[in-house]
Amino acid sequence: MKLKCIIIDDDPHAVNGIKAYIDNLANIQLVQSYTDPLQALNEITAGEHVDIIFIDVDMPKISGLELSKAIRHKTDKLIFTTSHSKYAYEAFEMYASAYLLKPYTFARFAETINHLFPHRPSIHNITVKQEDDYFFVRNKSEKNNLIKVRYADIVAIESLQNYVRIFTLNETIVSYIALSEIKIILKDYQNFAQAHRSFIIAKNYIEKVEGNTLKMINDLTINIGNNYRDTIQEYIKEKTIKTNRS
Repeated sequence: MKLKCIIIDDDPHAVNGIKAYIDNLANIQLVQSYTDPLQALNEITAGEHVDIIFIDVDMPKISGLELSKAIRHKTDKLIFTTSHSKYAYEAFEMYASAYLLKPYTFARFAETINHLFPHRPSIHNITVKQEDDYFFVRNKSEKNNLIKVRYADIVAIESLQNYVRIFTLNETIVSYIALSEIKIILKDYQNFAQAHRSFIIAKNYIEKVEGNTLKMINDLTINIGNNYRDTIQEYIKEKTIKTNRS
């Protein structure tokens, strides 16, 4: 049986980030997401009990800390998401089960769920292969620094002459590496496809298709190249619900 969860965050990008992580976990079901904390208060109070509520701390109208007091009884686990570590103590004062310090990786997200539900049989499938779920690249602006890039966090990769721009859920990384080298690294991962001579995309982060344009998560827009249109359209066709209507 899937874990039912709710997301509350006034930042749509943060909501989309959690949604994307949930999409990568087969045993979690998103019931509802809110960017208006007052709407969340009204609907959650009147709604059914859920397994997890992800809630931002710093929100307008009513803070996450205040909101948590009113809805804590409606969930088994309450997870605060915040950009400020100073809220951690206050979060646990509100009987929070855990907190995620933004920006957090998919691995951290999955590990938190595993920790909170250790005896739930269906959760044992939520695993992260630490040995092969990421790679390192050198940051263009900080050549002596290596940055870890997790496959599950990659939204798209853009070729820019002799370097690439890697769009992830939480940041954009520029590195001196050729797109052809990235293609070799990603060749065993079916979720990635080339959509344009300058772009590789993560197919699960396509939010909308408008003609020959892909609207990705986090408002990233990519035009489909002529040489890659058939491959992308075939994927979209496979994922489109078929009806008897024309």
